[in-house]
Amino acid sequence: MRSVTIRNVADLAGVSVATASRVLSGHPSTSEVARSAVNNAATALGFRPNAQARSLRKTSTQTIGLVLPDVRNPFFADLAHAVEQRARDFKYLTLFGNANEDAEQQDRYFDIMLTQRVDGLIAAPQGNLADLQAVLDSGVPTVFVDRVISDTTVPSVTPDNVTGVQEAVRHLTNLGHRRIGYIAGPQSTSTGRERLAAFQSALADTNADDDADLIFFGDFQAASGAAGAHHLLELPHPPTALLAADSLMSIGAIGVCNERGLAIGSDLAFVAYDDIEAFSLINPALTVIAHDVNAMGRLAVDLLTQVIAGETPESVILPSRLIVRGSTPSLPGGRTP
Repeated sequence: MRSVTIRNVADLAGVSVATASRVLSGHPSTSEVARSAVNNAATALGFRPNAQARSLRKTSTQTIGLVLPDVRNPFFADLAHAVEQRARDFKYLTLFGNANEDAEQQDRYFDIMLTQRVDGLIAAPQGNLADLQAVLDSGVPTVFVDRVISDTTVPSVTPDNVTGVQEAVRHLTNLGHRRIGYIAGPQSTSTGRERLAAFQSALADTNADDDADLIFFGDFQAASGAAGAHHLLELPHPPTALLAADSLMSIGAIGVCNERGLAIGSDLAFVAYDDIEAFSLINPALTVIAHDVNAMGRLAVDLLTQVIAGETPESVILPSRLIVRGSTPSLPGGRTP
């Protein structure tokens, strides 16, 4: 008689092999529905898991999983470094996954990390609650960083997405800019939504043009920043200032300005979100909305160790601030920076 394999069990239960393995090994990172389906399938097929393999299960693997949106984004590269270094202080190794701003790719990394029995997860989540439900149901200690998912109790470390944006809009309008182009992040993310809402709220408090054509929706990747700059600069009445909602979109937009022969700091004012090192090296250096990425990474690890220990830490919102540099000139009638 042909022996029954774990794949047979997974197929009958309608779950992945990784999920079936976690259920049968007794790992807590499974939902009640998955446990019931797998156990019923195993019983129906007469499957008997290898006792020696089950005995290898450890209470702790001394690893944590880190899933971030895009490794090409210098901000997230700095965040990954901060998490890794702080995790070492607690004797944890960090397993890294690059979601590439894609919920499906994110979920594959989550599945692999849960299969590897990480002690906890840190994630800047993609998508909505449904995309994260399996992770939240797993019981694995989890902390969100930079982004959050609504209607969850997961502790998080996030930037203040309001203050810096409002300061940027006030700064530009004080300098005489009335047409401010905004390259927004995807509205499927908390950072994209909050920064756009802050921009629109700040415009309402000024005499700047509240023109829907001045808002372009990007996806936090360089190509959409370039597309946004093309769109905004080709308007019949183009903006005199641009504000991009993250560093990669800023890089894409700057490239378009260079291609068009527009001198940032004289022909066009520019404000970027995130104070990555390269922005201070551009001539003129970019005015940026900054927050402490190193503190964000370290605090995320600190919160995760508390969750692993069974505690319920409070979420942390880190302050943001505008750093004024040479990329934001005044217009006639405006105030000198």
